[in-house]
Amino acid sequence: MIQRRTFVRLLGGGVVAAAGAGSLAVWSLSPAFPAAAVEAWRGPGSELDVRKRAIAYAVTAPNPHNRQPWMLDLRAPDKITLYCDLERLLPETDPFGRQILIGHGAFLELLVMALAEQNVHAEVALWPEGELPRTLARWSRLPIAHLSLTPGAQRDPLFAQVLARHTPKTRFDTAHAVMRQTLQQVVSAGAAAGVSADGTVDMARVQPLRALCLDAARVELLTPATVMESLRLMRVGPEEILRHRDGISINGRAARVFSALGQFDRSHPPTVDSPAFKQALRTFDDYSNTAMGFVWLGTARNGRIDQIQVGRAYVRQQLQATALGLGVHPMSQALQEFPEMAMHYAAAHRALLDVAAPRGADDPTLQMMCRIGYPLAAAPATPRRPLAQFVTGGTSA
Repeated sequence: MIQRRTFVRLLGGGVVAAAGAGSLAVWSLSPAFPAAAVEAWRGPGSELDVRKRAIAYAVTAPNPHNRQPWMLDLRAPDKITLYCDLERLLPETDPFGRQILIGHGAFLELLVMALAEQNVHAEVALWPEGELPRTLARWSRLPIAHLSLTPGAQRDPLFAQVLARHTPKTRFDTAHAVMRQTLQQVVSAGAAAGVSADGTVDMARVQPLRALCLDAARVELLTPATVMESLRLMRVGPEEILRHRDGISINGRAARVFSALGQFDRSHPPTVDSPAFKQALRTFDDYSNTAMGFVWLGTARNGRIDQIQVGRAYVRQQLQATALGLGVHPMSQALQEFPEMAMHYAAAHRALLDVAAPRGADDPTLQMMCRIGYPLAAAPATPRRPLAQFVTGGTSA
């Protein structure tokens, strides 16, 4: 009987009995994501359609839970129309669609930059048929932006960082301080119409923000609806990652072993004393307590145009940080607008904007809060879906 069982030692020192060599193979496989799942980060390749080439760069944009919620209509010549994929919303953690639209702003900024790189100017008209309402249940297929394309454009120097930009979901080096001059370069990159950008590397201010981030993460993990939204979007192991190429990709050895053994239950929220909860909290503790500073973006109101503008500003900050060798990682939990997060949502607004939590679209709003620092390891490229899944119309080679 002992010959038919294999014992796998896990990272925490415990031992799991794996039934047969197949489970052990899961442990021995590389933690790297499948090459096909991250092929978008190699650029558009031989694609000849100018608009599709630009979109191939834009789909690398940061977006919440890696939902990649973008749809593009290319049927009209010299035009691009951007829509939201209504099947890719996050109703629990993003109940008003604010974060999803910030992700559209990031996409739009990269799209405009990638067109300019091909000497094409994009005239952007936001919400040409009216803004999406505050209530997700009333969202419809309204265009977010019309882009009219004409020859001639000035290239953006930050475009050089597009395919090198990754979100570092890892520890930062606590022995490597971020200089104020470096912070200011990142903050300044977020300058945009209607968007205020600021930041701090003052540890007297950083420490309470670290605590706020960890406390907010704990709330998200202990709220069944929000944690289940994340669990449903987890892609564990190379087969799931390659099949979906979106969501929260996990390819670590321990998670794959647990999944192979049926011990990674994604059908129920983890309890506070479960290994899954403790591991998730340790991860957020690593994120929060290695923050070497914070940058944030706010707006005087919280309309749909403001949210798009924030996304455009945010991705420019990430690109600037990439050029400087710095990591910028959103700590979005405290800014999520579900009821259980209300106390931390209010605390974040007081701490960073010195205002009360917004009650409507006309109130000042803290839109983004990100930790900064120097990553201890290179951030991997995140899976992206194939270009064809985003586009209707256009021509190809």
